[in-house]
Amino acid sequence: MHAHVNTRSSPASGNVGIRREPLPYFDIEPHVKVSVVYNRGMYFPTTRVLTVLELLQSRQQMSGIELAQRLEVDSRTVRRYVTMLQDMGIPVESKRGRYGAYCLRPGFKLPPLMFRDDEAFALTVGLITARKLGLAVAAPAVESVLAKIERVLPLTLKEHVRAVQETLVFDFNPASNAPSSEVVTTLCIAALQHRRVMMQYRAWSGETTTRGHDSYGIVCREGFWYTVGFCHLRQDLRSFRLDRILSVEMHDETFTPPLDFDCLEFVTRSLPMVPAKWLVDVLLETTLEQAQTMVPPATALLEQEEHGVAFRAYVSNLDWVAYELAGLRCPMLIRNPPELRAAMHRLADNITSIADRTL
Repeated sequence: MHAHVNTRSSPASGNVGIRREPLPYFDIEPHVKVSVVYNRGMYFPTTRVLTVLELLQSRQQMSGIELAQRLEVDSRTVRRYVTMLQDMGIPVESKRGRYGAYCLRPGFKLPPLMFRDDEAFALTVGLITARKLGLAVAAPAVESVLAKIERVLPLTLKEHVRAVQETLVFDFNPASNAPSSEVVTTLCIAALQHRRVMMQYRAWSGETTTRGHDSYGIVCREGFWYTVGFCHLRQDLRSFRLDRILSVEMHDETFTPPLDFDCLEFVTRSLPMVPAKWLVDVLLETTLEQAQTMVPPATALLEQEEHGVAFRAYVSNLDWVAYELAGLRCPMLIRNPPELRAAMHRLADNITSIADRTL
């Protein structure tokens, strides 16, 4: 880092003013007194603590008096700063006596980044998770960051991080159709800043539309990414799959999201009604409360009716929904589509064949 000399300081005084951005590199002769110039509103004790660390890195040793003069504080404050560094795990050693001084343990050099074991573990797991989620351009970035982290870690901690990378296994579905990182980032920023986006979207049918969208948040569920919010084209709440967004651009218009809106709950409850090949409509002869204990929210939309509970969902595979319905512990009536009856008969024949089979 570079220190900038404050030309307003008096040369005759022997004082050189340093303005640092963000931390100073003190490459000045020992007899020169350094006066650090800051905006007083931004000058915190933490800044001085880090300055002590940089001074000790640039010298073999420095006395408490010299540190106090450089920082324009008293010796007691310097001792407090040194204690804070030691509490952070920095090996600052003190030499007692009339000419006592502070120094860093021989061989210690502060890397560009410092991580405790738990911090390195958390960062590594997060990066591996991002790779597992399958973002389109995440893999090269993840490998690059992991390589940079390894370069600055001590040997023991590096071995721990490498062990996590090579042995940790995640049991969840990666993104079936990964969205681009640009789309994810743009929508996240727009949701955070409450700014409208214009996007080109390709529906499941292949139709492409351009629409304004107020994103309330992003959801990653079952291997798919969704943005949830108000669609200005349809004038209603909608969820959109991110892998179907062809382009997205953030605009200056802002919006106010509804309070306590649950994006995950909205996606979960809207998934059954995402258009697909078949619209299933079955009357479950039970109560709504009982049906909700048997049918997950993402499987079907449940609605109370006079004679029971309507089970409605769009599906692409009738054999799958026949299997799901056969596992429900209640009588039912298939109302639509007629082809579902044939799927139920195939399932029943298969179950009967298995039950009748003997050695």
